[in-house]
Amino acid sequence: MASLSFVSLPSLSSSHHNTSTHLILRTPKSLKLRTANPRAVSVKALTLTQDDLKKLAADKAVEYVKSGMVLGLGTGSTAAFVVAKLGDLLKSGQLTDIVGIPTSKRTEEQARSLGIPLSILDDHPRLDLAIDGADEVDPDLNLVKGRGGALLREKIVEAASDKFVVVADDTKLVTGLGGSGLAMPVEVVQFCWKYNLVRLQDLFKEEGVEAKLRLKDDGKPYVTDNSNYIVDLYFKTPIKDGLAAGKEISALEGVVEHGLFLDMATAVIIAGKDGVNVKDK
Repeated sequence: MASLSFVSLPSLSSSHHNTSTHLILRTPKSLKLRTANPRAVSVKALTLTQDDLKKLAADKAVEYVKSGMVLGLGTGSTAAFVVAKLGDLLKSGQLTDIVGIPTSKRTEEQARSLGIPLSILDDHPRLDLAIDGADEVDPDLNLVKGRGGALLREKIVEAASDKFVVVADDTKLVTGLGGSGLAMPVEVVQFCWKYNLVRLQDLFKEEGVEAKLRLKDDGKPYVTDNSNYIVDLYFKTPIKDGLAAGKEISALEGVVEHGLFLDMATAVIIAGKDGVNVKDK
């Protein structure tokens, strides 16, 4: 894995079975970020919001985009900054002939409103690059994604991409996946969803994981773009073996996809109050 590069901060102007396997959880190594520029600009006097940091990461990620590329367009608040920047570059003529493959209906709507040409994966089965946000990033660039509800389409599009660049602010860094204590989503079919919720809960029973059906503000179940439900898993300690956990979750009949994005990212761009750090493989 390559060392981190540093970018000075710019100014801001505005196979199935039924057996459940016991999975051991632990807290892995911590993430250590290094900056390559010892003369980095001090920004202690600036008050940066989380949106400011997301925009910084998004602006850096768009530098990977070249004219003529077919791009996977991610979903979520950080990815929305990426899409907005792409729209600006197209409008100014700095980018031309790009095609976007959106990972959700709301990303599609945003991209269309900005004049970004769109297509579907069936017509472009190999993408040059995908850019998306993440809910958690561990030291090995493994991710938790899907709190925005688009995990299935995101995983399909990003697996089809030659490069997958992740944009995040430093609040998304964890020592191990599940370490934030926030939701790790599992998309399930509506049929017998409670049966699968119980099975997911039982899979991590001894670790005290809590499984909850995701609900909308009106109390009704959240429905994905694929007409499925989401069961959110809340871990009390980080997952020791993400690959094993992912396989066990996927082996449950009725599970469509999970939010563990393992060994997929080629680079992660992390914005913090001292600048933008790029970590790649």
